[in-house]
Amino acid sequence: MRMTYWAEHAWLNPTSHSTSRLAARPGPGSEPSLGPGANSGPTDTTGTSDTTGAGATSTTGAPGPAASPAHGAPSGVAAGVVIEVVDGRVAAVRQSGQAGPPPGAVVLRGLTVPGLANAHSHAFHRALRGVAQVSPTPGTAVAPGTTGPAHAGPAHAAHATAGPGDGRAPDSFWTWREVMYEVAERLTPDSYHALARATYAEMALAGITCVGEFHYLHHAPGGARYQDPNAMGEALIAAAADAGLRITLLDTAYLSAGFGEPPTRPQLRFSDGTAAVWAERVSALKAPEHARIGAAIHSVRAVPADQLAAVAQWSSERAAPLHVHLSEQTAENAACLAAHGRTPARLLADHGALGPRTVAVHATHLTDEDITLLGGARTGVCMCPTTERDLADGIGPAAALQRAGSPLSLGSDSHAVIDLLEEARAMELDERLRTRARGHWTAAELLRAATSDGYAALGWEHAGRIEPGALADFTTLALDSVRTAGPPPALGVETAVFAASSADVRHTVVAGRHIVQDGAHTLLPDVPTALAQSIAAVLG
Repeated sequence: MRMTYWAEHAWLNPTSHSTSRLAARPGPGSEPSLGPGANSGPTDTTGTSDTTGAGATSTTGAPGPAASPAHGAPSGVAAGVVIEVVDGRVAAVRQSGQAGPPPGAVVLRGLTVPGLANAHSHAFHRALRGVAQVSPTPGTAVAPGTTGPAHAGPAHAAHATAGPGDGRAPDSFWTWREVMYEVAERLTPDSYHALARATYAEMALAGITCVGEFHYLHHAPGGARYQDPNAMGEALIAAAADAGLRITLLDTAYLSAGFGEPPTRPQLRFSDGTAAVWAERVSALKAPEHARIGAAIHSVRAVPADQLAAVAQWSSERAAPLHVHLSEQTAENAACLAAHGRTPARLLADHGALGPRTVAVHATHLTDEDITLLGGARTGVCMCPTTERDLADGIGPAAALQRAGSPLSLGSDSHAVIDLLEEARAMELDERLRTRARGHWTAAELLRAATSDGYAALGWEHAGRIEPGALADFTTLALDSVRTAGPPPALGVETAVFAASSADVRHTVVAGRHIVQDGAHTLLPDVPTALAQSIAAVLG
């Protein structure tokens, strides 16, 4: 297939590696990191923790703006760019100058950027939007489809903090998790496909072209295997195809409820029993052209220490991405220290689970040593700011991690909102709040975290850039909306990252195919109805 696109304005991602403006540059003889999966070995780079709160060691804050000017030069926007696509890849890129679009070209008005890569998703969490914002009564969580109680479980009693003082129950990650379990219990392969298809279509409308699905909902309620043991994972792969997205299915090992604890009833759907049985099942998954298969360790509390190496080995043997939820909650850190006498990051390092193909998700509550371990191993970190603030997780040490050597990517995680531009600016704005200083990343660096570094985190090579040989995935943002009108096109990247939203996406192209055209999904014309119907089918 041959297609010609003409971008009114385009950002071509002129460098392929992301480095914070506060980061120490690589020393002599070393290469800048290209993200997880790149050919970069560990170094002895050290970092300092910028986190606060239980379970983290706080030392120094990030340097102030004097370390790097807060406002640099514009981010390399070109006008009148012709993008030739052959068989799903960019064949040529050139500027048309004053000539305008060539005959027959598809015109993309606005700012065209590489496709956005959503590096961390739980598709079924989309059904929690709104539902999980209802505060429970004391000792309960809100059951889906109602405003009444569902048992909150021991985690609520063990980990809840003081409530707001008006009789409402304390609300936390742990109470939210019980509501999530209620939703998970209701899904079937068919309803999961419908919900994921609609969720991925919403992503396409938000300019997302590739998603990393952290998938742990494997079996039927009670833990019985489906006739096809991978029915749920295959439903997700098919849903991405139906919505026009690329997907990396991060099949997740989830074997225990906590350190030394068997799975609870809701978690039986997640568990294969052992890492060996998990590996046997996931090895049978086949990836069509739009998909990749990776691995995930749900967390150190959900995979026993003596089985971590087996999951890491499966990933290493296939050169596949390995993702892991890391230190999202201080309670996890405390439990890991009690069980193993070391932090979750150290436990992963000691079992060979860190490295340039590994991505730690959240990494919110880290010690200085944790940051050094991750950065020295070139382990990537996926920040999910909208979920981390929604669940009151805290603000992770993103700048310190990047200084230490960890590439950064972004994810919408629980889909409280689906907006990678919001995730990108939130990383910078959260750092500004924490340090009371501006200018930690340029707009271009934040956009790279949402594009090329996100693709790298998901195991896709030659992607996230508009250049010959790259996958022909790109998205176009309006520069004339109420959010973006005014600044000159030369400041299009700055305007997009710090002011635009998913509502400003006009076009999304995946493998050269127009998935979103003039703000409408070409494969699923009525996405709101698809979302409403699929969520209603799950919640009842």
